[in-house]
Amino acid sequence: MKSDSNNGLDENIKNCNSLLEMLQLQMQAKGDQAVYTFLKDGEVPSGSLTFIELEQKARAIGAYLQAQSTPGDRVLLLYSPGLEYISAFLGCLYAGVIAIPAYPPRNKRHLPRFQAIVADAQSTIAMTSTDLIKTTERMFKNAPGLEMLRWVTTDDLDMNVARDWKTVDAQRSDIAFLQYTSGSTGSPKGVMVTHGNLLHNESLIKRYFNITEDYTFVSWLPPYHDMGLIGGLLQPLYTGLHTLMMTPFAFLQSPYRWLKAISDVQGPVMTGGPNFAYEICVSKVTEEQKATLDLSRWSVASNGAEPINLETLNRFYEAFKSTGYKAQASFPCYGLAEGTLF
Repeated sequence: MKSDSNNGLDENIKNCNSLLEMLQLQMQAKGDQAVYTFLKDGEVPSGSLTFIELEQKARAIGAYLQAQSTPGDRVLLLYSPGLEYISAFLGCLYAGVIAIPAYPPRNKRHLPRFQAIVADAQSTIAMTSTDLIKTTERMFKNAPGLEMLRWVTTDDLDMNVARDWKTVDAQRSDIAFLQYTSGSTGSPKGVMVTHGNLLHNESLIKRYFNITEDYTFVSWLPPYHDMGLIGGLLQPLYTGLHTLMMTPFAFLQSPYRWLKAISDVQGPVMTGGPNFAYEICVSKVTEEQKATLDLSRWSVASNGAEPINLETLNRFYEAFKSTGYKAQASFPCYGLAEGTLF
């Protein structure tokens, strides 16, 4: 049973007007508790952020952006999955600008998508990390429509600028970020997601997945779109949980890493992915690796983002029931960018 103080916090969060307000409430309540931990190569903890550290980092980025932009500006985010990405996303909200998450470009074949997004959103600022800045600047330099972007790195930002932050009075009707479609069947289209959309959707996810504050999240999902961002990163922040993060590449290289991270958590776990993630675990995780796993605490195994195959769910259960995995953990669900997520 929850304490009265937890019930009060839950009620206050439900009544928040913005993600800023929500983060500040969680910071005040959870303080020095870790909210995100990044697993290098999907295995070794290589950095973490507490609620206080995350809020301070977001505040510093927000203050810097306030000096470089005007409220409502669109800011392109080009980061590898990790702690800097979520800090930059929240930093945009703290500045009152509109975040545009995007995959970092791997080669010039991806430029047409970026050109379409920048033209549609009318972005003038792009944020990234110091390890990506040279590649992205060079790739974008002579591309029509991209050469005028102003580049900002945030991992080398002086945290003292946080004291210059000016309060942002964000409301539920204000746009928090633009969620662009893949563009696989045409030019990418931006979905305008408001603070109210996000807060309502996070409330639904918490309710229908029956998430309590003793859960741990494990996420390898790309954080640039709805499932990875709203489900994998913002839901734990909304509920006040700890999240273990790894890159999609770390998972694809060795699906065992995902299951081992779940197994190592001492408490109930929520995690998930598209149908193919369960298929790849069945085909690539060896019997020797299974013998090291304890999946009995995996309470919610969501399956969405693509057609769900009942045979896959059955094969996964048969393959991993020896680890303690329970069939009832399986949670088929449906997401839609135009509907925020869930």
